[in-house]
Amino acid sequence: MERKRLIFHIDVNSAFLSWESVYRLHNDPHALDLRTIPSAVGGDAKSRHGIVLAKSTPAKKFGISTGEPLVNALRKCPELVVVPARFELYMRSSRDMLALLKNYTPDIEKFSIDEAFLDMTETIHLFGKPVETADHIRRQIFRQLGFTVNIGIASNKLLAKMASDFEKPDKTHTLFEEEIPQKMWPLPLRELFFVGSAAAGKMERIGLHTIGDLAACDTHILQTHLGNKYGALIHRYANGLDDEPVAHREPANKGYGNSITLPRDISDFETAFQVLLALSETVGARLREDKVTCSCISVELKDWQFSVQSHQLTLSSPTDSTAVLYENACRLLKEFWDLTPVRLIGLRASRATENSYEQLSLFDTQHTQKMKNLEKAVDKIRGKYGVDSIKRASFLKEGIIVDHAVSKKKHLNKEG
Repeated sequence: MERKRLIFHIDVNSAFLSWESVYRLHNDPHALDLRTIPSAVGGDAKSRHGIVLAKSTPAKKFGISTGEPLVNALRKCPELVVVPARFELYMRSSRDMLALLKNYTPDIEKFSIDEAFLDMTETIHLFGKPVETADHIRRQIFRQLGFTVNIGIASNKLLAKMASDFEKPDKTHTLFEEEIPQKMWPLPLRELFFVGSAAAGKMERIGLHTIGDLAACDTHILQTHLGNKYGALIHRYANGLDDEPVAHREPANKGYGNSITLPRDISDFETAFQVLLALSETVGARLREDKVTCSCISVELKDWQFSVQSHQLTLSSPTDSTAVLYENACRLLKEFWDLTPVRLIGLRASRATENSYEQLSLFDTQHTQKMKNLEKAVDKIRGKYGVDSIKRASFLKEGIIVDHAVSKKKHLNKEG
């Protein structure tokens, strides 16, 4: 007899901020816990540049949201404590969590740097009841790794993710089919996965205000106003339907990529460049960690209707440099983006090869080569003495992108 699917969604509470706090408290038990005060990760507090990558619960009470410009956040809360992002630390924290989760099932999908799906269908009988097992996982993560997570339990990935977004922090929630009318349908449209402000606005204009309204709406009406593909998809989602499997992570040699789903549509180059810097940092650090270089990069944009634009280029020589990735990603973006508002930005490095030999390009500038050497040296020092032993100065202020002076900045999707 086939088992009924059982999916857990693990979501780290204020991931970057939590990991930053755990690291600081580990090194100094008397340090101030950033999670207890209005604080944020991302950007440069002195120059007021960058965007908020993560915020504490006290900061949220001031109306500060992930993805908003830091200058806006500081207007809302002048006392906001802002700390720079450290992507090597966050990736290590993410790996530690995934290693722990593998004790519960081999079927794990890393959804983003701070989220994972677990297919517990075939292993739950080894641990007990679903809620008790999820509570045990939460306690183990906190006891061994020092941070808290929310866990959503459901029969598919969509409902599990919706459940994990219920009351936070450090909670376990269920959202099974029979619970949809009470727990999901009364929620506003914006709470449904993949429904942004633009789509919600269109639906509200035709009288839809809750997820339940959307679930009961005729699919053809939705497709008329929202497009065939998107209208059909969110109608399925509103009814709790999703048959996507928990997918294993793509093999490393296929490529390295990351994307950010933003909390609101963006339509300006400055904010988009900040996101690309965050993506370049995470992708570049992963390339260097695995000792590989890439010779092709692509930038992907997705708007609220799931319309996707992408552009790619082949580099003159393979690279693992954050600076080179960022410079070329920004150049790509300027070539093909017409400033149509987008909700997702992705960066992918492909054609990866082992970094045993790298031919120097005749077109490499002295500055570019110095940046490559600097990044490798920084990685080596951090590996030996810790991630806080040395910090990278912002190369953006030195004119890598000649036409646009933009500022420091992570992977939200959520934050990944």
